[in-house]
Amino acid sequence: MADHSTVSALVDSSAAPSQDGGRLDAPAWSVRRYSGEHQSHAHDHVQILYALEGRMELELNGHAGYVDAASGMLIPAGASHGYLAQAHTQVQVIDLPAGPGLDRIRRFAVPARLRAPALARHPLSAAAQLALVLDAPSLLHRRTVDLAWLTQQVQAALHAHWPTARLAALCHLSVPQFHSRFVELVGQPPQSWLRGLRLDAAEAQLARGQPLETTALRCGYRTASALAYALRRERQVSARSLRAAQR
Repeated sequence: MADHSTVSALVDSSAAPSQDGGRLDAPAWSVRRYSGEHQSHAHDHVQILYALEGRMELELNGHAGYVDAASGMLIPAGASHGYLAQAHTQVQVIDLPAGPGLDRIRRFAVPARLRAPALARHPLSAAAQLALVLDAPSLLHRRTVDLAWLTQQVQAALHAHWPTARLAALCHLSVPQFHSRFVELVGQPPQSWLRGLRLDAAEAQLARGQPLETTALRCGYRTASALAYALRRERQVSARSLRAAQR
């Protein structure tokens, strides 16, 4: 059953639509938190969805789809849709009345200005967001990268060798496809992301007082000196300072 709560029922209060009999007459946007499964339903207005955090699987008129940070979905009025969301998924939702060009299901590439960091720095009205969505290129249905699942696989074996080809194979994509879609979704190459996971884990372990040599091997570094150098270069911290902070 559904576990669906609205983080902010109407974040853009200045764009709140007036209603007549429950019908929208202007676009409005909100950030909503989804978790779990919700059975199929339909609205008498259009919805535009894309994820600020996480990923949500969709069933649209009996066909599978999804939204994440790179791929959004336009759901026309009357279209049947249900969802299955990872825990703590946050979705940007634009509700708007039906109109020309809004009568077909459409997957679109989420514009950079609508991604979570950019939108937080420079908030946009519902109308401005809608204009960007309507100008965004359409995307064909395609296999994507399930970032939460991939992160779990890597974190469970950080000590292992994780070339991009292995990551791509886990996602059933070719290396070029995986690299392109990963950068589109995450904003950085796979190996940069992997280094970040390893250094996050190393910092946490060293802060708990774990030995440098042990931490290095657990986090995928061949030697203690290799980890120490990576921490200085990438995080501007020393292993000694991290261990000292724990005392």
